Amino acid sequence: MFLASASFVACVSTPPAPTAALQAARLAVSQAEQADASRYAGEELGEARVKLASADTAVRDQRMIMAERFADESRAEAELASAKTGAAKAQAVNVEMTHSTSTLVEEMQRSSGDKP
Repeated sequence: MFLASASFVACVSTPPAPTAALQAARLAVSQAEQADASRYAGEELGEARVKLASADTAVRDQRMIMAERFADESRAEAELASAKTGAAKAQAVNVEMTHSTSTLVEEMQRSSGDKP
């Protein structure tokens, strides 16, 4: 009887799996991958993947508090990777637009006969 009670208490004391946190982390990693973060923020994306794997391992080991923490960290790293990727892409567009504008100005000056 005591053994059955101890087993019941052990099961009750284990928090549920952090399903929402794990789903949010998986979604964030997936979005970062689709944004091509491996090219622009590979370190952060790699860290997000490692943290997500650690979260999955913690769930298997029934360490739900650690699993949630790893999932949250994974989501944060993936979001950082996405943000860095967006910034890098925006910077590349800005550089290209600046170059195109300069080229257009030169062409206009050449066509009108103006000297720079």
